[in-house]
Amino acid sequence: MKEKPEQDTDLFRQALEGVTPLAPPDRIAPSARPRKSIRRDNPVSPPVADVLSDHGAGDSAVTEFLRPGLNRMTLRKLRRGEWPPKDELDLHGLNSDAARKLLAEFLHEATQRGLRCIGVIHGKGWRSEGRDGILKVHTRHWLTQHPQVLAFCEAPPQAGGGGAVWVLLKSS
Repeated sequence: MKEKPEQDTDLFRQALEGVTPLAPPDRIAPSARPRKSIRRDNPVSPPVADVLSDHGAGDSAVTEFLRPGLNRMTLRKLRRGEWPPKDELDLHGLNSDAARKLLAEFLHEATQRGLRCIGVIHGKGWRSEGRDGILKVHTRHWLTQHPQVLAFCEAPPQAGGGGAVWVLLKSS
């Protein structure tokens, strides 16, 4: 039976004869993108206050947000990727309370690090009756409440589409 793996390898090589590899895409590979980097092992950092509320979130998620007093061109530039996300947070699989706390910590750390734009992946959710997923609705509602958030928009399709947002933060 030792010959079986060698036979499989030979068959595979024969099947791929004459195949030309595709050119690599001109975008950042998922493994090369920065990931959330909240440090839980640092006992010196004080806990972040949980001031984000679920009240008034509704049943549908807002697709974009712009803090009053800002030029609409800011939102257009964000959508076009003039401020690419420097870090991202993935909230998949978390309940609402855990997601809210993790988002507050992430926003705090991102502002401490002086990041201008971040990505937040919340997923699209599975809701019936045409409503958006709870985490999607709440995440976007929480972002509108945070004082460091200037604007957000849905991420482009290759970065998560309706299941993620790009967030513009105040500059330090």
